[in-house]
Amino acid sequence: MHAIARDWRGAELSEADRALCRHAELLTHDQHSVGQHSVDELRTHGFDDRAIHDATQVIAYFNYITRVADGLGVEPEDFIEPWGLEPL
Repeated sequence: MHAIARDWRGAELSEADRALCRHAELLTHDQHSVGQHSVDELRTHGFDDRAIHDATQVIAYFNYITRVADGLGVEPEDFIEPWGLEPL
């Protein structure tokens, strides 16, 4: 799981999971580039409309809530380990 957080491209993922990661990355970093080609790629890997909708909602929500927390200066809780660090 930590390998995916650091760089999903180097992680052992199915082609479907890679397509979903590409969609998440594009929606996160360049949302204006998301279009029919993005949806079509997910469909070619077996995602139906409901799965694409749900995934997009989750990705968008995490992007939204992170920006709200950053905009309000919310500090992370001290009992939560930073994500992506190797467990001890």
